[in-house]
Amino acid sequence: MNPRRAAGLIGAGRAALGIAVLLAPEVTSSWLGEHARHPAVRYLTHLVGVRDLALGALTLAALRDGERAGRMQLVCAAADTVDVLATLAVRSELPAAGVAGTVALGGGAAAVGLYLARELA
Repeated sequence: MNPRRAAGLIGAGRAALGIAVLLAPEVTSSWLGEHARHPAVRYLTHLVGVRDLALGALTLAALRDGERAGRMQLVCAAADTVDVLATLAVRSELPAAGVAGTVALGGGAAAVGLYLARELA
């Protein structure tokens, strides 16, 4: 698969995830276990949904523009890396399966984002 197509699919997936988080925050935050019911977590879940929707939409726009596509992949990789680091920082307070899933998905997305940034630069 060529890098532009891969970045487009990931961007569309990120935007879709953002929409899902906004529409059903209680479902998408259920991996947090008992913490998911806390009002602050619901608030932060909405912020993450908006962030992912915006990153996905901006990725798709950057791919149409062409010039900023590589830089946008770096931005997404940075967001994914921060997600992984933030999760690892509080891993003892979270369900192990949720931590593993976040680290695997976020770490993988960050690595792919860095690869795509280089390919699209």
